[in-house]
Amino acid sequence: MIVALWLLAIQGVIGAFDTLYYHEWRARLPARGRQAASELKLHAARDFLYAVLFGTLPVLAWQGRWVLVLAAVIVAEIVLTLTDFVVEIAVRKQLGDVYAGERVTHAVMGILYGAMAANLIPVLARWWTLPTTLAVDWAGIPTVLGWALFAMAAGVFVSGVRDLYAALELPHGGWPWTAKTTAAAVRR
Repeated sequence: MIVALWLLAIQGVIGAFDTLYYHEWRARLPARGRQAASELKLHAARDFLYAVLFGTLPVLAWQGRWVLVLAAVIVAEIVLTLTDFVVEIAVRKQLGDVYAGERVTHAVMGILYGAMAANLIPVLARWWTLPTTLAVDWAGIPTVLGWALFAMAAGVFVSGVRDLYAALELPHGGWPWTAKTTAAAVRR
C-alpha cells in the first residue's frame, strides 16, 4: 500500500504542475468558455475522482464489496482520461494542439497511474476477502505522506469545482484571465 500511495503522491505533484502550468497558464482553459467546456467538464469529473482517491486511500480500507466501488472509481478515471485525450484534439486546435511538454507530462502520469494501480491490486485482493465495510486504517503510512495526500485531495477538489464553474460559463469563471490575455496565450 505504501508504494501505491507514494506513486499517487508523485502523480498528484505532476498533475498539479500540469494543471497550473499547461491548463491555467499556457492554455488558459477556464477563460475559453464554451470552446473548452467539454475538456473542462472531463477535468472536473476526473478531479472529483482523484479527490476520492487522495482523500480516502491513506485512511480507509475499502473492504468486501466496497472494493467494487473503488475499482469503479479507478476504471472511471482511466475512461475519462482516454476520452480527454480525444476531446483535447478539438479543444486545443486553435492553440495548434496540446503542447509537446504537456503530452509528455500526460504520458508520465499515465505510467504512474498504471504503476499505482498495479501496486494497489494485491491490496484490493486482500480487502475483497474481508467483511464489507469502510474501515479506518492508516496502514502505517508516514504522517507527512498522509497529510500531503489530504492536501492534494482538497486541492484537486477545488480545481474540479473551478473547472466545472468555468465550463458552465458562470460569472467570472475565467478569472484571472480575460479575453485579451487569453487571446495572447495562443501558441506562444
